[in-house]
Amino acid sequence: MTTRTSLLHHRGQRRWIFWPLLALLAALPPLLTAIGLEFYVGVASRVLIFAIAASSLNLILGFGGLVSFGHAAFVGLGAYTVGILMDAGVASAFVAWPAAMLVSGLAAALIGAVSLRTRGVYFIMITLAFAQMFYYLMVSLKAYGGEDGLPLPARSALAGFDLKDDANFYWVALALFAAVMLGLQRLVNSPFGWLLQGAKENETRIGATGGRVFALQWQAFVLAGAIAGLAGALLANLNGLVTPHLMHWSQSGQLMVMVIIGGAGALWGGTLGAAVLLLLEELLSGYTLHWQMALGLVLLAVVLFAPRGLAGLWRRARHG
Repeated sequence: MTTRTSLLHHRGQRRWIFWPLLALLAALPPLLTAIGLEFYVGVASRVLIFAIAASSLNLILGFGGLVSFGHAAFVGLGAYTVGILMDAGVASAFVAWPAAMLVSGLAAALIGAVSLRTRGVYFIMITLAFAQMFYYLMVSLKAYGGEDGLPLPARSALAGFDLKDDANFYWVALALFAAVMLGLQRLVNSPFGWLLQGAKENETRIGATGGRVFALQWQAFVLAGAIAGLAGALLANLNGLVTPHLMHWSQSGQLMVMVIIGGAGALWGGTLGAAVLLLLEELLSGYTLHWQMALGLVLLAVVLFAPRGLAGLWRRARHG
C-alpha cells in the first residue's frame, strides 16, 4: 500500500468513526433525560467546550511544538467579550461569538508577534506573562466586576434555538465542536499543516526549503487563539458568569494537562484529554475532597506508560 493510499485509508476510517460518534453524542440529552440524569447534559456541554479549547492548544503545542503557558488568556478574552457586549445590550450570538473570536485572534496576533521571536523557556515565560497581564487587568476593572467577575443576565440569543434550554445549548456546542474538529482535520492534513509539523521537527530545514517559519507559526498561533475565543464565548454562556480566573495560569496548565493526557499531536488528543480529565473530576469529587491527588496519579501513569497519551495507546492497541 502506497503512502498516499494508506493516508486515504486512514482518513476514511476516521470518517466512519466520526459520524456514528457524532450521532451518538447528539442523542445524549434525550437519553440522559429518560434516565433522570438531566444534570449531566450541562457536564457534557462543558466537556465539548473544553475539548474545543484543548484542541486549539493542541494545534500549536502538539502539531507546532509551541509550549504556550498563556492559552487560557484567549479563552478568557472570548468570555469577557460576550459578557461585555451583553452588558452593553448586544445579546445576539451571531454578533457576540464572532466578536469573541476576533478579539481573541487579535490578542493572539499581538502576543504571537512578540513571543514567537523567542524559543524554549523564554517563549513559555512570555506567553505566561501576557496571560497574567490580562488576568490582572480584568481584576482591576471594577466596572466589569473585578475579581468577583461579570454575571450574564441570560444566555446569548440564537435565532431558532432557545439557548436557555440546556439540551439546545448542548446541540449548538456539539455542532460547533464538530465544525472545529473537521476544520482542524483538514488543516493538519493540508500543506500548511505539514509545514507546521515539519517546523516542529526541524525549523532550519523548513526555512532552507523556502518555508517562512515565523509566518507559519504566527498564523497557527492566531488561529488557535481565535478558536479558544469561541470556547470562551460558549463557556461564558454555560456558566452565566465571567471571572478573571478563566485567564489564570492554572487554567492554561489545565488545558496543557488535557492535551498531554489525550495525546499531543493527535487530532483527537485534546478531546480525549478534556473528556477524561473533566469526567474523572466529576466522578472523583463526589467521593473525596482529595480528588486532585487521584488525577495527579492518572497523569503520572499516562506520562510513564503512554508517553503519546491515550490516543497513542489506542493507536498502539489497534496496530499491535
